[in-house]
Amino acid sequence: MIQIQSLSKKFGRHEVLKNLNLELASGAVHGIVGENGAGKTTLFNCIAGLEPYAGTISAAAIPLKDVLGFLQTEPYFFSKITGREYLQLLCNARGKKLTGVDQRNIFELPLDEYAATYSTGMKKKLALMAVLLQENEYYILDEPFNGVDIQSNLMITEIIHQLKKMGKTLLISSHIFSTLRDTCDVIYLLQQGQITKKVPKADFELLEQEMKQVSIGNKIEQLGLK
Repeated sequence: MIQIQSLSKKFGRHEVLKNLNLELASGAVHGIVGENGAGKTTLFNCIAGLEPYAGTISAAAIPLKDVLGFLQTEPYFFSKITGREYLQLLCNARGKKLTGVDQRNIFELPLDEYAATYSTGMKKKLALMAVLLQENEYYILDEPFNGVDIQSNLMITEIIHQLKKMGKTLLISSHIFSTLRDTCDVIYLLQQGQITKKVPKADFELLEQEMKQVSIGNKIEQLGLK
C-alpha cells in the first residue's frame, strides 16, 4: 500500500498539486485520468522520488524508490546502449541477476540493436520489460499502451492482471479509456492538481459518459463538418 497525504508541489508560483490525498491498496490496479496539465506526471514523479514535494508519501517498503518500477511516457535511452545492455543496467540497479533474457523476451525485441534506434512502441516495450525484470513491488505505468501495437496491448493488459494477482500495487494513466476499463479496479479523476472523484468499477461507464460530455459537448457541431 502507498499512502499519500497532503501532497503539494509548486513550480515557481504555479501550484501543480494541491493538498492531494490518495491511498493505493496492494493487489489492486488504480487508474488516474485528467486533462493535459492536470498534474498526473508530476504526481508520478513525486511518488518515484524524482521531484521534491511538500506532504508525505509512505509505503511498507522504505525507501519506496528501491522497489518501485516507473514506466515513463517517453523512456530515455543512452545513444550507444543496446536493448540487452539496458535490461542489464536496470537489473543491476536493483541487485537482480539477469537470466534467460532471450527466453523472457516476449515482445521479440532486437535486443542486440541500439535502443535509441527502436520505434516508439519498441522503446515502450523495452522499458516495461526492464521494470518487470527488476521484480518490483510497486508499479507506476504512465501511458503504457501509447504507441504500442494491438497484440502488445493485449499482452500488457494480461501482464497487469498477473501483477494484480501477485499482490502488487499498480497506478496507471491512459488517454485510452477502454484500456483503463479493462485493467483497473478504481479510477481517480485528477483536476487542477486535486483528486476530485473516486470511481469504482461498477461506475466506469458513467464516468466515461461524463468525460465525453465535458470534453466533446457540442464542439463537433461547432466544427461544421461537411
